[in-house]
Amino acid sequence: MNVALRKPMTVEQFLAWEEQQELRHEFDGFEAVAMTCGTDAHEAIGGTLRALLREHLRGKPCRVRGPTMKIEVMGRIRYPDAFVYCTPVPADETVIRNAVVVFEVLSPGTSRTDRIEKLREYQATESIQRYVILEQDSVAATVFVRQGPEWNARALTAGDALRMPEIEVELPLSDIYVDAPLSPQDAEDQSG
Repeated sequence: MNVALRKPMTVEQFLAWEEQQELRHEFDGFEAVAMTCGTDAHEAIGGTLRALLREHLRGKPCRVRGPTMKIEVMGRIRYPDAFVYCTPVPADETVIRNAVVVFEVLSPGTSRTDRIEKLREYQATESIQRYVILEQDSVAATVFVRQGPEWNARALTAGDALRMPEIEVELPLSDIYVDAPLSPQDAEDQSG
């Protein structure tokens, strides 16, 4: 059997290569991975989340970005659906290396990556204090919080608030889903 072994790209090689591409790619530490297209629900959740965070962070040192801005974690490049960082960066910066809170909206094709691979990467990145995984088909989230060397997880549903003391923001979870096209049962659960 003739197997060709490829040498992995470095972060620097990936960033230079990606600048020449029309489509966005993440870097998994070895090679470029094309980003998939999102759904209406995915964009509704992410867009509403970013708008709410932008409003709550107005006048504060923290900023919300995503999904077209990159972060670097564990020698990998990721495009979270949203993230917050609190230190100044140059206006022409393309990669943020000190995110504080990171958000991913689950998609069927990315669920394993978001729940396992990215969780490990975000936990290994010292600046990240909170990782929020938002479900796409119901008002629900899993929140991972750094507490010293450990991480604690908590599930949230429609009646819960997403508390983020590290950025001084609290959002009712149902507010993030206000424009999301949910199934009739999920919409009923959200309102009642």
